[in-house]
Amino acid sequence: MEPKRADRILIRAVRRLHLKEAFTWQLARTLVLGQGLAVLICGTAVSSQYLATSFHVATPMLQSFFNYALLFLTYTCMLLCRTGDGHMFQILRRRGWRYLLLGLVDVEANYAVVKAYQYTTLTSVQLLDCFIIPVLMVLSWWALKTRYRPVHYVAVCICLLGVGAMVGADLLAGRHQGSTSNMLLGDFLVLVGAALYAISNVCQEYAVKNLGRVEFLGMVGLFGTVISTIQMVVLEHRAIASIQWRWEVGLLLAAYALCLYALYSCMPIVMKMSSATAVNLSLLTADLFSLFAGIFIFRYNFSSLYLVSLVVILIGFITFNAVPTPTCPTDPAPSSSCEEERDDATQGDITSHQVTTTITTEEETRTKASRSLGRGDDDDDGLCTKL
Repeated sequence: MEPKRADRILIRAVRRLHLKEAFTWQLARTLVLGQGLAVLICGTAVSSQYLATSFHVATPMLQSFFNYALLFLTYTCMLLCRTGDGHMFQILRRRGWRYLLLGLVDVEANYAVVKAYQYTTLTSVQLLDCFIIPVLMVLSWWALKTRYRPVHYVAVCICLLGVGAMVGADLLAGRHQGSTSNMLLGDFLVLVGAALYAISNVCQEYAVKNLGRVEFLGMVGLFGTVISTIQMVVLEHRAIASIQWRWEVGLLLAAYALCLYALYSCMPIVMKMSSATAVNLSLLTADLFSLFAGIFIFRYNFSSLYLVSLVVILIGFITFNAVPTPTCPTDPAPSSSCEEERDDATQGDITSHQVTTTITTEEETRTKASRSLGRGDDDDDGLCTKL
């Protein structure tokens, strides 16, 4: 009896998922746009690797500065052209210190991850960079009140299995890129960068869904430009002075900046359609696209596990987005569905209204009956008097 009962429970759970309703055009758009973001990250990785290996340019702050400067010229200037509460100075007066902290977190996240390549291996970066997923889920649960269902945890585990297959393919192919001078420091920088990225992405999701995409990008462009300029002058002035400027170096720096600028501009659109966690799950394929590009550009060895890893990560991403993640602004219980609670509350209000109406009607009926009886008693008293 137990196996049959388990089968019935499984069938009911599958029916509740409404798979036909889950696999919609919006899911397809989210998948395509998410992989487009991964391709943009692949462009930044390939151009940055070309700069480091062929021209010995290792200036992460200089590369980030061009991105923040483009954001400043585009979105911050758009805020300057606004009027009323949406003007840049009004935003600075109300929420300026928050965006200052957010810009600092975003700049240092980029710097920490790029800096980690100088101390640890590519395999360690790929593995430890996945630390952003659990941190994102915890922060989304705490700050955004996102309530995950069991299927979302299963989807995350599937994606992490795909990353494990990718790392296994790297080991089988004999790819040991990166330094091993201080692996402990490098691994620590990756974890710090992942945690900072998680904080930045959660803040970005909140800002985009509540305050607007232009405001977020304009403020990040403003403070990111200021902070990266200061840090670049302090930490990288010697490295910048030693660069042998050629047209290839300028072209690669431009390619890196444009890819990162397009990533920053498009990520809020995808994040508004889904969530920060879903976007970062889709970005797990960025390393795979970089590997595929490296097979043709840098002559990497190919392994069939790369394709397996890509398929597994995409399956996990589709599974995560197939079931919506409701938010509970007031209910702290993570296991309950907010939509069901709202429906129950609505039904409870309707039921209570019906009960109140019924009680009121019954009271009016009783009052009318008592008045009628009162009039009948008076008539009887009058008749007895006459008799």
